[in-house]
Amino acid sequence: MKFVHIADMHFDAPFTVLNQNNLGDRRRLEQREAFQKVIEYIKQNYIEYLFICGDLYEHEYVKQSTIEYINRQFEQIPNTKILMIPGNHDPKIKNSYYEKYPWSKNVTIFGSEIQKMSEENVDIYGYGFDNFYMKNTKIGELQIENPNKINILLTHGSIDGGNDELREYNPMKEQELKRIRV
Repeated sequence: MKFVHIADMHFDAPFTVLNQNNLGDRRRLEQREAFQKVIEYIKQNYIEYLFICGDLYEHEYVKQSTIEYINRQFEQIPNTKILMIPGNHDPKIKNSYYEKYPWSKNVTIFGSEIQKMSEENVDIYGYGFDNFYMKNTKIGELQIENPNKINILLTHGSIDGGNDELREYNPMKEQELKRIRV
């Protein structure tokens, strides 16, 4: 099984500090170039899966043209299954692009309940944000159905976060994750 995992692209982030030096536009171009390199790598290496685990874009700032650009990239890798997990910056809410945009056929977007995609040798579990904050993790609800398969969990959050801010973004404990592996 071959996969690529990315997270926290934050397409169309305002880059407020960088904009003071007129570097925000340059940074946004660099993001697109990096994303194109990921897609090119997937094409050249026949990667089966692309996992995108949260904050692909900035909900408040993203333009439809950016979503169209992302989707055109996805269409270039039709044989790759793209599994997306909404994060705290791009939750799957009523008018989000996760809900209203017609994504490429190879894209699956997970919701806020644990879902499973089952393949011959692998079960992929995932869940994402349905709001900008998620204080209660779903990890305790996860039940591995077949421990003889490869089992992958896709989510977006913080592990063993010590401060209050991190406890608002799908807080998980390392011990909870270890329990799942058994």
